[in-house]
Amino acid sequence: MNKTTRVLLNKLPTGVPDLDMVLGGGLPEYSFNIIAGTPGTGKTTLAHQIMFANATKERPALYFTVLGEPTMKMLRYQQQFSFFNSEKIESCVKFINLSDAVLEADLGAVLDRIKEEVVKASPSIVMVDSFRTLIRKVQSQPASEMELQGFVQRLALYLTSWQATTFLIGEYSETEIRDNPVFTVADGLLWLYQSTEGNSVVRKLQVTKLRGQEPIPGLHTFRITSDGIQVFPRTYGLIGTDRSRSSERRLSIGVPELDKMLYGGIPTGDSVLVAGPSGSGKSALATQFIADGLRNGESGVIAIFEERPGTYIDRADSFGLGLSDMIKKGRLKVLYLRPLDLSVDEALREVLDAVKILGAQRVVIDSVNGFELALAPAFRQDFRESLYRMVVALTGTGVTVLTTVETISSFTDLHISSHAISFLTDDILLQRYVEIDGQLRRIILVVKMRGGNHNKDIREYEITSTGLVLGARLQDYAELITGLPHRQ
Repeated sequence: MNKTTRVLLNKLPTGVPDLDMVLGGGLPEYSFNIIAGTPGTGKTTLAHQIMFANATKERPALYFTVLGEPTMKMLRYQQQFSFFNSEKIESCVKFINLSDAVLEADLGAVLDRIKEEVVKASPSIVMVDSFRTLIRKVQSQPASEMELQGFVQRLALYLTSWQATTFLIGEYSETEIRDNPVFTVADGLLWLYQSTEGNSVVRKLQVTKLRGQEPIPGLHTFRITSDGIQVFPRTYGLIGTDRSRSSERRLSIGVPELDKMLYGGIPTGDSVLVAGPSGSGKSALATQFIADGLRNGESGVIAIFEERPGTYIDRADSFGLGLSDMIKKGRLKVLYLRPLDLSVDEALREVLDAVKILGAQRVVIDSVNGFELALAPAFRQDFRESLYRMVVALTGTGVTVLTTVETISSFTDLHISSHAISFLTDDILLQRYVEIDGQLRRIILVVKMRGGNHNKDIREYEITSTGLVLGARLQDYAELITGLPHRQ
């Protein structure tokens, strides 16, 4: 068959945010699918969310229950989700209990009962929950595997010829996937995981199999909220990004003398790392960067992981930056990203959504250390990779990103970052303390600018009522960056 005569697969929306992206555009219509996972992973919730998103009077759905929880009990819990539509019950969605057929008859009688209901309703969606119950019944009898394989093949053939998209929901472990006739017949296999590490619980989804489509490989984080399941693709924000600069324009960092050291400011679309010890003024510089953009008609987003938004904004306003007014006007969004078991994909989604809504040109991430602490332990293992994905996704949209990181070093040691993440950034500004004449003083220098040259001076600075103010170059001292300089 040549390219011009290929049959195009119609794709059904799942109703689950970003799951269609993971699937490669949606679920193939008339496909035979399995939703598998251990108890408590969200299989039934996912099935209901897909069903309510697609069921209509013209294209109804049948939901068969098999020796699981009673239908009324299941609906009592499912109606707590916003996707649940009580008006669709019976008119668009019909629940049928197969418990009696399973207990009293063989699989052939169960298949006949399913056929009978399909003929009556002419559904476009058919779901069987829990299909694993049928397997347990068959496995307790002789010739179970052959009988099960024949049953699954007949069921798949019948429902596909009826032009119904089918889902079998079952409690499986990964060890059962090999040589299982159910998985062999299936067109699509969605596997849901739930892992516990310490006090942290992380949910992930994998499209193990999907015929005729190109799903995004790997494990994708998801969360169950009052709206149902929300998927966070591991490639979110990375597909289609372009790191090429659209202009040579430079942005002021909000400190005039520091702009001079940067030879005009930060190139648009760069990622900037501000590194320094606690109390060195990293957050103050970050808010000055955002405030400068706001004064010039730009919008901005600040993602914070340590302080509460109220405290953060009050401190910025004490410098006369007026961030609270800009929040009220819809020009600034402050995101406090500290939920339990945060994932990088979830944080990135929050930031990118805010950037899109506001049309933001500047983003601040304050700080890398707080970001790491907010993550579930499972995500801290790949923190450098995760941070790379976030920075690339943000700069790929054309925004300029300023990230702060706290350095933990003694006066005799100098480390830009404990995470070795300096390679992720285009520009690096280093703040640190030095001891001069019995006083603790602050210095700042430009360590790196990928887009061009920069000033090499080491400047002293103070944090005043208006923010950071740079002083003169410290040219009478040697070995300043050691923290223990001596007068030349």
